Amino acid sequence: MDAQMIAFLIILPFAIAFVFAGIHEYLRYKSEGRATYGLVYDEESGTTHVTGIAEGEEAYDPGDFDPADYNDPESKTEEAEDEQKDKT
Repeated sequence: MDAQMIAFLIILPFAIAFVFAGIHEYLRYKSEGRATYGLVYDEESGTTHVTGIAEGEEAYDPGDFDPADYNDPESKTEEAEDEQKDKT
């Protein structure tokens, strides 16, 4: 197989995904209008992701994040189990 054909076959899935995403975003733009994207913080999982931001809302600022404020649900469960063990 030719080296150019191998390179084409490797790049083809990424090109198809890029075109599909472009068409999807164009159709969204035609139906909903201009969108603002930004970083959003999910308190349940303690993660951030990029998504559309509604008008009037602000994007997440990583500079304002305090890791000590994150309440990990798994650590709460472990703490509750430890308290139960201490009581018995």
